[in-house]
Amino acid sequence: MRFDIAAWGLTGLGLFVILQFHLLPALLAGLLVFHLVHQLAARLPGRLAASPRARLMAVGLLAVIVIGAVAGGIAGIVAFFHSDAGSLSVLLARMADILEGVRSKLPAWLAAYIPAEFSDVRQAITNWLREHAAELQKVGKEAVLASVHVLIGMVIGAMLALQEARPESEPLAPLAASLQERARRLAEAFRRIVFAQVKISAVNTVFTALYLLVVLPLFGVHVPLAKSLVAITFFAGLLPVLGNLISNSAIVIVSLSHSPEAAMASLAFLVIIHKLEYFLNARIVGSGIGARAWELLIAMLAMEAAFGVAGVVAAPIFYAYLKDELRARGAV
Repeated sequence: MRFDIAAWGLTGLGLFVILQFHLLPALLAGLLVFHLVHQLAARLPGRLAASPRARLMAVGLLAVIVIGAVAGGIAGIVAFFHSDAGSLSVLLARMADILEGVRSKLPAWLAAYIPAEFSDVRQAITNWLREHAAELQKVGKEAVLASVHVLIGMVIGAMLALQEARPESEPLAPLAASLQERARRLAEAFRRIVFAQVKISAVNTVFTALYLLVVLPLFGVHVPLAKSLVAITFFAGLLPVLGNLISNSAIVIVSLSHSPEAAMASLAFLVIIHKLEYFLNARIVGSGIGARAWELLIAMLAMEAAFGVAGVVAAPIFYAYLKDELRARGAV
């Protein structure tokens, strides 16, 4: 028991250090590569599994392929959001223009809630950018550092997958065995949360794409930057609860560029889709960790207050891990 307590303390300290020193991208990248290699290795032919040497070589090759695929995917995502089709700056500028001209299209009772002039808002944004220019210059350097962390994390994840493929050697000491169990539970929490959220986000994105690219054009409504909105829906949807608020707000605001009726239709569609998503959450995520949406939201709010954006991203995974530990001890 004392080894388990020590392992819990070390695990908690490690997770705190990861968030405090901005190492979350490395952790997530490592866990992603580890699970992808593990899943692919489980499907290797039986003749490879029978030979430890052949299996180790096959897993090593899979690790290289997975690292290349993940790195290529990340590069593709970055390239898309820097292109004209997916530029976030273009989308934000378009949303600002829509809000500025929306008063003329809204009923009088609703227009009263929209500011008459947006020049003050824009001036405030300009002043903020000037005041924080030095901080914004650090963003590029931090992005490069985060990329290095991601690459290192992927390599570590691949090395752990290779280690798992090796033949079993002598048993671990008690503390090492307990730490390994904590790592296994954390990795399992990552698998349940991330892969489940990818499924939910994919379903949500498919319906959103059908609505924006098929249904609305059939009625003569062509929403600007529809492809960007679809991409944002998927990537924002990877963040439970909060991601939906981000993508939904963007879709409704951009729909206002056509008419208030189109915006109301978009809002009604999103409400219906997210009612369906509640069932998906309950079945996919909730059944996996026994957590409801309000539990995850509280965890995300608390982690955001403590660690910022990284805390929001880590909260569902860390909460799932914590609940798994408590459930294993019969505490919840």
